[in-house]
Amino acid sequence: MQSHAHGISRRTLLKVGAAGAVGSQMALIDSLAQAPERLAMAAAPPPDIQFDIGNFIAPAFTVNGVLVRFGPVFTYFVPARLTRTPTRADQTVLANALNRIEQAYAFSPSGIFTFVSYGVPYFNRLPGGMSGSLVSSHMPVVNGSFFPVLQEAVPSPTDIVPGNGITKKTFNVPVRIESNDLLLTLRSDTRANLDDVLAWLRGSNRLRGAVVTSPAFNGLISFQTTRFMFQQNGLPRSVANANNLPFAGRIQPQSPMWMGFADQQVAGSGPAAICTFVGNASAALTTARPGDYFDNGSIQHLSHDILDLPQFYALPSEDPPSGETFEERVQYMFRSNPFPSHGNADQFTDGGGPSFLPNTFQGINDAFANATGQTEEGEPRLGHESCLQRSSRANDGTPIHIRMDGTGFDNMDVPGGANTAKLQFTVFVPHADFFRVMRVNQASLDFQVAFAVPEEDNGLERFMTATRRQNFLVPPRRHRAFPLLELT
Repeated sequence: MQSHAHGISRRTLLKVGAAGAVGSQMALIDSLAQAPERLAMAAAPPPDIQFDIGNFIAPAFTVNGVLVRFGPVFTYFVPARLTRTPTRADQTVLANALNRIEQAYAFSPSGIFTFVSYGVPYFNRLPGGMSGSLVSSHMPVVNGSFFPVLQEAVPSPTDIVPGNGITKKTFNVPVRIESNDLLLTLRSDTRANLDDVLAWLRGSNRLRGAVVTSPAFNGLISFQTTRFMFQQNGLPRSVANANNLPFAGRIQPQSPMWMGFADQQVAGSGPAAICTFVGNASAALTTARPGDYFDNGSIQHLSHDILDLPQFYALPSEDPPSGETFEERVQYMFRSNPFPSHGNADQFTDGGGPSFLPNTFQGINDAFANATGQTEEGEPRLGHESCLQRSSRANDGTPIHIRMDGTGFDNMDVPGGANTAKLQFTVFVPHADFFRVMRVNQASLDFQVAFAVPEEDNGLERFMTATRRQNFLVPPRRHRAFPLLELT
């Protein structure tokens, strides 16, 4: 594979929706990334579940005894708004464009993965909108309810909303529920591929070095700001070093994530089928049946989170008396009964301990045990993962979600405009309310209040500020181009 250090022009940056400091950071991160060595995978047609790419990336492998699997190094999240209601002709144009991309680039990490999903605003453009017969007769509902699988995102309990009393130490940015019609998710080990495809969709008339007429969208699609996610062992530390961030030496040098702990454990995500509307043998949470229009569809939640890493990595001199030690941070991330690791004698340098630790499922009552002081030290604590697991798994313990989150570094929504560490977060779940409940449980304010858990001991909540959220429906691949239009 070629090196990622590609030259990039201002014109190209504008074509992909990035400019100035953000574009410069994208180019810098590209130069710091390493071309991953992947085993050659047998050729296979792309799956009907759009995001089911496990068989196309690489077999899982172990790091320090933890089974992990890494997706493509680079991801672009590209929200878009429509300037009018699309027509059947527009549906054909989009379908042909998506097929043309896959003729130019293999459905693989060395080529490009393209997912397309749609928000409530898109479905409201169709005859009758979300509640009309066209949409409601094809969109599944949650078992035992009248709620459609797609509902708009809502603020989580620890998001900043005027009047809810939530404040953060550094980034007090109110959350915004976005209103995009669609979302393009583009993934590749080579960022130049992402730039090329996105520029072509925006009108470059060039694709993979050849003259190829761009899709005739005729002003239909207004692409919004591209969000850039990167994921590779050691890359956050390299980015921190290159930008002279004051806490750089405290980031675990092997970690693929800003907060030092790997989030790519195979055990932490379910199989793709369990995240679909039709589900699998472990869990089927909606009325969808095989063969339905949206059977292999799913809900994709997208959020944009600013991370307060100076607070997360605070030294004793910055946060007396003990600072945020590895032992503290590992409890915030996982749990306190028992500690996944006590780390090194030096609790701060190079993260203070290992990055790859097992994300063990200890049952839905694990967070309750933590909150009521059934911990190694007898103190009430709440861990990010144990709280998530209050509702995130099937009865047999299988996760009912696929988290596809990673690191970012840009100035979007940052007061003052400085480039800042981000969590670019997306997740695939069987219905929107499943994610809402999962996020309520992740915050666990009920346990925090009921058992007097100190706010500073409630997981990662105080270190993260979500500034944007939206839910999208990911249709099956066979209906990925403006779904339902052919039925109007």
